[in-house]
Amino acid sequence: MEVVDIDARAAKLGIDWSQVNFDSIQLPPGEDFGIESDDEAVYQDDQSEFDTGFGNIIVVDHLPVVPKEKFEKLEGVVKKIYNQLGVIKENGLWMPVDPDTKMTLGYCFIEFNTPQKGAQTRLFLMVEYFLRVSLNVWGSLQEAQNAKEKSHGYKLDKSHIFAVNMFDDFDRLMNVKEEWEPPQARPYVPGENLQKWLTDEKARDQLVIRSGPDTEVFWNDTRQKAPEPVHKRPYWTESYVQWSPLGTYLVTLHKQGAAVWGGADTFTRLMRYQHSMVKLVDFSPGEKYLVTYHSQEPSNPRDASKVEIKVFDVRTGRMMRDFKGSADEFSIGGPGGVAGASWPVFRWAGGKDDKYFAKLSKNTISVYETETFSLIDKKSMKVDNVVDICWSPTDSILSLFVPEQGGGNQPAKVALVQIPSKVELRQKNLFSVSDCKMYWQSSGEYLAVKVDRYTKTKKSTYSGFELFRIKERDIPIEVLELDNKNDKIIAFAWEPKGHRFAVIHGDQPRPDVSFYSMKTAQNTGRVSKLATLKAKQANALFWSPTGKYIILAGLKGFNGQLEFFNVDELETMATAEHFMATDIEWDPTGRYVATAVTSVHEMENGFTIWSFNGIMLYRILKDHFFQLAWRPRPPSFLTAEKEEEIAKTLKKYSKKYEAEDQDVSLLLSEQDREKRKALKEEWEKWVMQWKSLHEEEKLVRQNLRDGEVSDVEEDEYEAKEVEFEDLIDVTEEIVQES
Repeated sequence: MEVVDIDARAAKLGIDWSQVNFDSIQLPPGEDFGIESDDEAVYQDDQSEFDTGFGNIIVVDHLPVVPKEKFEKLEGVVKKIYNQLGVIKENGLWMPVDPDTKMTLGYCFIEFNTPQKGAQTRLFLMVEYFLRVSLNVWGSLQEAQNAKEKSHGYKLDKSHIFAVNMFDDFDRLMNVKEEWEPPQARPYVPGENLQKWLTDEKARDQLVIRSGPDTEVFWNDTRQKAPEPVHKRPYWTESYVQWSPLGTYLVTLHKQGAAVWGGADTFTRLMRYQHSMVKLVDFSPGEKYLVTYHSQEPSNPRDASKVEIKVFDVRTGRMMRDFKGSADEFSIGGPGGVAGASWPVFRWAGGKDDKYFAKLSKNTISVYETETFSLIDKKSMKVDNVVDICWSPTDSILSLFVPEQGGGNQPAKVALVQIPSKVELRQKNLFSVSDCKMYWQSSGEYLAVKVDRYTKTKKSTYSGFELFRIKERDIPIEVLELDNKNDKIIAFAWEPKGHRFAVIHGDQPRPDVSFYSMKTAQNTGRVSKLATLKAKQANALFWSPTGKYIILAGLKGFNGQLEFFNVDELETMATAEHFMATDIEWDPTGRYVATAVTSVHEMENGFTIWSFNGIMLYRILKDHFFQLAWRPRPPSFLTAEKEEEIAKTLKKYSKKYEAEDQDVSLLLSEQDREKRKALKEEWEKWVMQWKSLHEEEKLVRQNLRDGEVSDVEEDEYEAKEVEFEDLIDVTEEIVQES
């Protein structure tokens, strides 16, 4: 910008250069003076979106015009309004003053906090910005946008109704042409189909892995007995990656925030969400919203960590709401996350509509609806001593657990609450309870509550189950106790899309595994035990996503023992071992399962792909292996009747795929033969080279032996037998005559 332009802009805005202290201008945090940061490789050309520098500033018009003596009072009123909508930067409010009348001009500039790390500036930008707001240019884009949307049209009094605009729109609004021109029609450019990967001709599934600095996406190509690379990028994320629940997006984490990527093979970035130093992310079940989490350690170790949580619209990137507080405020319920806060902090109601989410606090359950992102009925539910909540996977039903109070005088309880009416559908009082865990079945038909109770002596505990039949009239409850109620329950898991569940119970190292059904031909309304498997090396259960099959796994102390079990037939299909396995994950179709050894162990890092019945298909070793995750599939659009019809006629379709499998098998056999042939030819070539070298050196060897030929054929040798005597020892013995 030329000096003439600067002077003209200053005169236009009523700025007196003689009152400007240029030495007070501070470079924004993160200035790197033109040296590219590590994040340049991640953000590449889109980094310019962060470099505009004025997206955190709003212009508030239609303010009262006041003299200098009322300036401070007006400033206090404006700050009070906007401090509720975001954090105003220190000295971040500026009201221009008319140099002639010494009165305010009726508008102000407000800059919000949260500086953007890694942003770059130049001297002309600093001068340009000083002309506009006389403040640092880097701040919270989302807070400014939120302030604009919520305060535009705010009625200060009858004569002053706020008109709020983003500062980035200032030049555009000032340069509007007097004569209207129709907008030019832009040609439609269709974007990539984000569900294209579901149309793979080979019906393969994708998985993502992280090892060392690399993040890689593969097709699981079991026919070729190897993964087929799709996309690979070093330093794609700064901590971990995560698929969205329906598999549409892959989210990565960076210092500036989170980003989502999509596609079948290109994985272009679709949207970015600004949240500095984000540590955790979570999607709503229908992928409409993304929750990001950041915690900041306090300067005083005695103080609690500061937590900031933001909820974004996934498609637009707009921040819908943020939540701030100490880690203690977000630490109730759940196994715990970063800096003492439970994760996920927000529990989403089941279903694709993403209509409700809940937050558990001390003696309070706060349920929000996503239409306005405000509390239902504008108030939270007061539930004394509540410690855990859990949504039905399919309905807006919230289960909650309240432990005993008053030294056992007031029993513990499990309750089901309908949202948004907050009507209690069912309640069960529980006595002598030490702990309680809630497990919803994937179809929302059943809720299993594992209850640990004290014995009469209070010196030990025993476990049982309270089973809620959600879909039946009045929600009946059954009590299930194990044959030996003193058995310790090690693991529990519902069968997906089914009525059965499995329990590991007993003492280590050889506990039992029992299978139960909520619905059998003999007892349609009673829980029944199907079988008990004695003395298994298992401490974890992994059902196939389609049910029927389960893996009884022995992780950690059991060193990766695997038993592939058919629950329909109650028989073991295979037993295997993946030594030191740390993770087990089925693919979304239930055809294959991956076992992995992550870098918590220093040896054998990598993963193995198995068939559903326990046949090892291939193994990939990767140093510094951190993560493996299958890409989820959205639910099928087929009805249950259509799926049943396809299952009945599957043999008709299977002939086609059997032929394809045979072709692949022949191809692999041919490739194997070609490989063996190449190895044989290489060996013969090597032998001929050494024979040729041997012939070349024949005369040299003969001269070294004074003309004697060393390379004599075997039939030219004459065999001679030579006899010789050798005196080994002489002993003199005197024999006396008798």
